[in-house]
Amino acid sequence: MAKKQFKTESKRILDLMINSIYTHKEIFLRELISNASDAIDKLYFKSLTDSSVGLSKEDFSIKLAVNKEARTITVEDNGIGMNKEDLEQNLGVIAKSGTLDFKENNDISDVDIIGQFGVGFYSAFMVADKVTVYSKAYGSGEGWKWQSSGTDGYTVTPCDIEKDGTKIELHIKEDTDDEKYSDFLSEYRISSLVRKYSDYIRYPITLSMPETRKKEGSDEYETVYELKTLNSMIPLWKRNKSELKDEDYDNFYMEKFFDFEKPLAHIHIKAEGSVCYNAVLYIPAKVPMNYYTKNFEKGLQLYANGVMIMDKCPDLVSDHFSFVRGLVDSQDLSLNISREMLQHDRQLKAIASNIEKKIKAELENMLKNDREKYEKFFKEFGLQIKFGLYSDYGMKKDELKDLVIFQSCNEKKYITLKEYTEKMKDEQKYIYYACGHTPESIALLPQTERIIDMGYDILCFTEDVDEFAIKMLGEYGGKEFKSVAAGDLGIDSDAEKENSEKISEENKEMLSFIKDALGDRISDVVISKRLKKHPVCLSSSGELSIEMEKVLNAMPLDNNAKAEKVLEINAENPVFEKLKSLFADDKEKLKEYSELLYDQALLIEGLPISDPIDFSSRICELMCQ
Repeated sequence: MAKKQFKTESKRILDLMINSIYTHKEIFLRELISNASDAIDKLYFKSLTDSSVGLSKEDFSIKLAVNKEARTITVEDNGIGMNKEDLEQNLGVIAKSGTLDFKENNDISDVDIIGQFGVGFYSAFMVADKVTVYSKAYGSGEGWKWQSSGTDGYTVTPCDIEKDGTKIELHIKEDTDDEKYSDFLSEYRISSLVRKYSDYIRYPITLSMPETRKKEGSDEYETVYELKTLNSMIPLWKRNKSELKDEDYDNFYMEKFFDFEKPLAHIHIKAEGSVCYNAVLYIPAKVPMNYYTKNFEKGLQLYANGVMIMDKCPDLVSDHFSFVRGLVDSQDLSLNISREMLQHDRQLKAIASNIEKKIKAELENMLKNDREKYEKFFKEFGLQIKFGLYSDYGMKKDELKDLVIFQSCNEKKYITLKEYTEKMKDEQKYIYYACGHTPESIALLPQTERIIDMGYDILCFTEDVDEFAIKMLGEYGGKEFKSVAAGDLGIDSDAEKENSEKISEENKEMLSFIKDALGDRISDVVISKRLKKHPVCLSSSGELSIEMEKVLNAMPLDNNAKAEKVLEINAENPVFEKLKSLFADDKEKLKEYSELLYDQALLIEGLPISDPIDFSSRICELMCQ
């Protein structure tokens, strides 16, 4: 029979299908299995209204076979099948969807049939140099063979077929320097592709797998072929929650996401309404090794009626909840023509918004009812929640502020911002915080002395993002945040202010001398109102704190950030009297002592000193006096 040409600008469109629409060649198996499932759906639908069909759902299946020697892969179903006209229309006209026509002609828009565009079949040509389709329409009594080697056209001829249904045979291309098509002739590869993309097709997908066995009553071995079911068929997320136990969710998570540790929590969503979808989400127990690197890819697996469309759909989960793993299955999403990507539409946004609310609610519930588990979660992923407060100019700060916890300096445990403010004393004006490597080191900072002495608590900021996040938050419950190193702590009585001003005035010239001696390294030298025992400390007078300076300058950029540092001197410490004596009798020595005190203050803050050797020499010199 003479070859027929594809319709609708055949060569150009088919070439586009093969080379441009699909990102991954392995997708061909997903498309052919989905088409086979659609064909079975059609006959199954017919059986519901036509008793003469005589088939139940359990009678249907999709069979796969691999022949390495012949370089063929076959996909066979016992569905509705196709007659000559169907083959001409559905396979001879690119972008003609028999499934879509079937749904429209039978008014079954609510039935889950996947095919919409009529292009998935042609993905076979990405891996095959020849495709042969054997098909017999249900009740027709005659079989037909469709064959094509690609854009040069196709033939349709009669053939003998015993059973109704369709068998597609792909002759796999020879390997090239760039592509190893032979990989698809591996039973293991075929099995893994089914589990990856088609695990939840509702009909059994079997593969003829070779097994070597000893012959009965003999020492000889023989190779036999058995049909092994590859897919799970019934997704966990479509089962009733009442049927499932925590163990079922945990096992599914560990198998599906290759984690050796059980998750901290799971969220099972069955949403109906304007957008219908099912989802199973998990909060892992441990942070992935690459989580806080640029190589980490966020996203939930996306399914359309049980067929995986995307392994990681980033638009379904926000950055601050990017640690969540899981999947979403919906029939309401608008897919593009390759079924590999989503059109960005209101359904997708609605699902993402609802998922975010569910995740937040689960974390709030954990925080309230299982504090130990929440603290375990926060130690792993709390940094990402804090980034959420800070990122996008604080767009999500009000939604996330009650999820953050910090170590309490007084209570020696994690507390929320709400718990801090509920325990504030009536006269306390601010929520105080201090930055350092550990809560223990923070408690020893000179700047914390006065705050602790007054019985006020201090939040311990031990991560680089903490102060940036809190600066973005600004306040909580009407109370502003205040660093213990800030200029004005709001704790001085009128009498204390008056006394401090008096001492400052009396020693005005000395303070000015020390400031000049230290130059532009500091913005001012003042009498401290926060120190109790320590002789000196550093505070900051501008928006950029000393801790922020350290963080910004540690980044791989030439930031050259510089906080406005203030050197505070404790007038109650014996050192102050020594400084006064030197100002009167030995100003050159006072310059040396000023340098020494400044370096001490830098070291206390965890900042590098400019000349460690000179600092050491001064210490030794003092020891010898």
